[in-house]
Amino acid sequence: MTDSLKSADIQLIQRILPHRYPFLLVDRVEQIDGTQSGVGIKNVTMNEPHFQGHFPGTPIMPGVTIVEAMAQTAAVMVGVALDLADKEMLIYFMAIDNCKFRRKVIPGDQLRMELTTVRGKPGGKVWRFKGVATVDGEMAAEAEFTAMMDLPK
Repeated sequence: MTDSLKSADIQLIQRILPHRYPFLLVDRVEQIDGTQSGVGIKNVTMNEPHFQGHFPGTPIMPGVTIVEAMAQTAAVMVGVALDLADKEMLIYFMAIDNCKFRRKVIPGDQLRMELTTVRGKPGGKVWRFKGVATVDGEMAAEAEFTAMMDLPK
């Protein structure tokens, strides 16, 4: 990656994240500003497996998957900034704080996730992020979370 890279398409995302279907929850990350901020895009579609049971006849994206999508966005942002593609990084939640849900997210929505780094630096394993997820400009969820990024030696 170069310093000028400001976005990640699905191919690059899959080179950074270990997640795969049905748990890869971000389609694109754009407006990447180093390790400081980035915007994730998730196109919510009816064919996602959680909609079979959450809830039949009234499909709603589970809140925990919204938070996971925000975390994946943060990991891609840092992965692009630190050139971590093909490095087999694993990411683990350590804490989720101040999490609030404000609006249902349903099939057909486009979830826009704005992430900023609260704490973390190149070479560090523990990072803290703040995320806000919106649909059509309306807040759907917000959370702060801490994650450990583990690279194989």
